[in-house]
Amino acid sequence: MVSISDDSQLMASWQQVLAPHNLGYRIKLLSQLLTRKFTEKLEPFGLTPFHWLVLCCLWQDDGLPTSSIGDKLQQVGGTLTGVIDRMEERGLVRRERDIKDRRIWRIWLTDAGRKLQDILPPLAVELREEAMQGIADSDRELFSQILNQAIANIS
Repeated sequence: MVSISDDSQLMASWQQVLAPHNLGYRIKLLSQLLTRKFTEKLEPFGLTPFHWLVLCCLWQDDGLPTSSIGDKLQQVGGTLTGVIDRMEERGLVRRERDIKDRRIWRIWLTDAGRKLQDILPPLAVELREEAMQGIADSDRELFSQILNQAIANIS
């Protein structure tokens, strides 16, 4: 027979894995809060956080194949295709067939997509600073490294 004392000890040992105290729940909560705030910042531009991610990929390496964008963002093709469709309709990107392999579609920024590079990153910096307020630069770097390692461990 399990005693109440044993139950209390068991629950205490589980404290770090039970919501709302567990790491996964807190990371999910942080992600949801950041997404909500960033969505508000992007709304005046008619963009979503997913549009931001695609733009970031293209600002770093314009003309990527759709599959490379999907790989970088770990997204399935159907979801990404719809996002790129909407971005193309808005005049932010254009699709072109690869000249060496016609099966491949490359995604290129338009002038409108390039202009957002001057406007949107400062909004992301502003949100990052809000979220990391009161956290030392060295702790921010450590936090980033820990997240990267945890992602690599589970991937």
